[in-house]
Amino acid sequence: MPTALAEIKDKLDAHIGESVTLTTHESRHRNIEHEAIVRETFRSVFVLDLKQDGDQFDRASFSYTDILTKNIELDF
Repeated sequence: MPTALAEIKDKLDAHIGESVTLTTHESRHRNIEHEAIVRETFRSVFVLDLKQDGDQFDRASFSYTDILTKNIELDF
């Protein structure tokens, strides 16, 4: 994974509109995986549409530091 915030943003910019797998690290032994679509990127945050049952989506935003500190992981 990239080591600078600008690299993370550039990588996400290249995948706008594409499906990704989001893994959130909730606690020491609990990880949750979601299928998501990269919706938008901004200067300090990015927005994902998390797939729900059927055709519904739940929107969530994360900061680039969440990836840098490994609170979340994205697989393209």
